Amino acid sequence: MRSYPRASITVPLLAALLSGCSPAVEQATNTVQAGYPVTIENCGREVTVQRPPERIVSLNQGSTEMLLSLGAADRMVGSAGWTDPIKTSLEADNARVKRLANQAPSYEALLDAEPDLVTASFPDTLGAGGVTTPEDLQKLGVPAYVSAVECTKEAGSSDGARSSTLEIDAVFTEIRDLAALINRRAEGDTIIADMKDRLAALAATKPADGTTALYWFANSESPYLAGCCGGPGIISRTLGLKNAFDDAREDWPQISWETVAQRDPDVLILGDLTRKSQTAESAAAKIAFLESNPVTREMTAVKNKRYIALAGAELNPSIRIVDAMETVVAGLREHGLTP
Repeated sequence: MRSYPRASITVPLLAALLSGCSPAVEQATNTVQAGYPVTIENCGREVTVQRPPERIVSLNQGSTEMLLSLGAADRMVGSAGWTDPIKTSLEADNARVKRLANQAPSYEALLDAEPDLVTASFPDTLGAGGVTTPEDLQKLGVPAYVSAVECTKEAGSSDGARSSTLEIDAVFTEIRDLAALINRRAEGDTIIADMKDRLAALAATKPADGTTALYWFANSESPYLAGCCGGPGIISRTLGLKNAFDDAREDWPQISWETVAQRDPDVLILGDLTRKSQTAESAAAKIAFLESNPVTREMTAVKNKRYIALAGAELNPSIRIVDAMETVVAGLREHGLTP
């Protein structure tokens, strides 16, 4: 779930800025590089990169962490769209990349970075109503990639319904896609193999039959809670949990607290965000609300303090999804919900 300010599109301005390429960039433009051009299919459109990108901008944290994990720090000139601190293992590399904005950058800030590849996790950041669109960038010779996990999302939807249930293979596809675009295929294969090994280790750990979980991203007045078919759905199905709202096909539907209390889930998985976009962003703020609200304080999980905190980046389908599963398993064990 995410909510970012929008920026207007001024194609002539981008054209003007891109026309002022340095001699080095112009020389690279005329040089054929081994393994290029690369073309991949991206949610019904083709993305073609003619040469190794040297000025990559990532507009969302999930995309940034994938690129850094692939070893692209020295080729990144900007990042944006943050909900949480960077993964600890990526702190040093991330420090080398300029942060254009904590949420969505202005269109002008994107232009000033003079990117030769733009990536994003969400179409509401890189798409209609966002910073710009892949199509407008492509017209100006700048390839743009939006996460493969968004390919099952209905057109025009951000946190809404999916045409089919998201599976972890979509996360692996995004890793492979980015690895191909920046010529880091071996690194991508290594990351995926490690994630699969960790998933195999989790297969032996299951909660008690029928254990129900609620995933709360943000907002105390009208909370965004996970439906069946996004990242938390992958976590639930993998670990054998029942999502309290698996009858909702939206990624993050807004549901009343009265309905939540009626379903009375066994454990509450809370987004622990550091951004300041909505109410109840941190896990501490969520717990304070749950324990003071006259409706929620009577819930079984609240009375027993069965809380598990996950970073916002772990609740969105990303390279962190196995990290999230390992944290949930540890929390279930702590709360006595595993056999």
